[in-house]
Amino acid sequence: MPQEAWTAKRERQYEHIKSNEKQRGRPERVAERIAAATVNRTRTAKGETKEPKSAVERSQAKSAARQASRRAGSRGGKARAKGR
Repeated sequence: MPQEAWTAKRERQYEHIKSNEKQRGRPERVAERIAAATVNRTRTAKGETKEPKSAVERSQAKSAARQASRRAGSRGGKARAKGR
């Protein structure tokens, strides 16, 4: 599912996310969809998309990327103390 507009870095990011999702027991198609959406959201947040996005759209994408990163971090296998 990698896109032509993606850089080599984004291709690696896609493969990494996809393999992690598959390890967590997601089906192949779901893992691909999640990985592609994450890469595209990151590209939008970083201003790497073809068509310019408004400041509001970039801000929303950054916020969504941060939230997704926090959620993924909480699944890292380490127990976290409550209240953090």
